[in-house]
Amino acid sequence: MLEGIIRKSTDKQSTKTLRRDGYLIANIYGKGFENINAAFKMNEYIRTVRKKETLAFPVSIEGKEMNLVVQSYEAHAVTGNLLHVDLMVAQPGVVTTYNVPVVPVGEAKGLKNKGLVHKAKPRLTVKGAIENVPNTFEIDVTEMDTGDSKLVRDLVAIPNVTMLDADRVAVVSIIKAK
Repeated sequence: MLEGIIRKSTDKQSTKTLRRDGYLIANIYGKGFENINAAFKMNEYIRTVRKKETLAFPVSIEGKEMNLVVQSYEAHAVTGNLLHVDLMVAQPGVVTTYNVPVVPVGEAKGLKNKGLVHKAKPRLTVKGAIENVPNTFEIDVTEMDTGDSKLVRDLVAIPNVTMLDADRVAVVSIIKAK
């Protein structure tokens, strides 16, 4: 479980000090919750987020346990290091928006014709309760050839979950390599 601390001060100097000490600055919020200004050890946070198997992951902040979902993050423009992350409390039964990752599955026919699998939308925006939202959208690309695309409307509808992206938006396509 990821351990975090509550930031006592949110001024610029204390933020710089935490970053220099290897911490990632985070804001935690949720419906009916008071916002929490927190910080996590950078390496522990990255390790936890990379190995998580569900959309929400458990976090303990000074003894208080909660399940959180990554809503957005800010990275340094040159180095690519994480600077800040916004985390939302995943409350069962509360309908809200989530960004669900797209995962292409299989080997496309178009790869033999010098094509590449292109994820036009790496994440799809959906609205629903956390217990109804899938962890990933797996899209089968085995029958796709060069020039083929899978659109949002081609995905299987999930009960009690609303897709917020337009149905004509391409999610995965096979493009010709240059």
